[in-house]
Amino acid sequence: MRNPQVRGSLPTGAGRLRELLTFLVLAVLIWPFIAVGVVSGWGFLVWMYYAFTGPPGPV
Repeated sequence: MRNPQVRGSLPTGAGRLRELLTFLVLAVLIWPFIAVGVVSGWGFLVWMYYAFTGPPGPV
């Protein structure tokens, strides 16, 4: 005895293909660019901070 609500929410063949393509686009194209942007932004922030305050450590 299957619950009809659960059976109706399972992805069909076309739904699975679309879900797989969406995952691949996110995993291969979008997230690497976001990761590079976050790391670059953090590096720029630290660089600008040091430009105004000087390097850390004893003077």
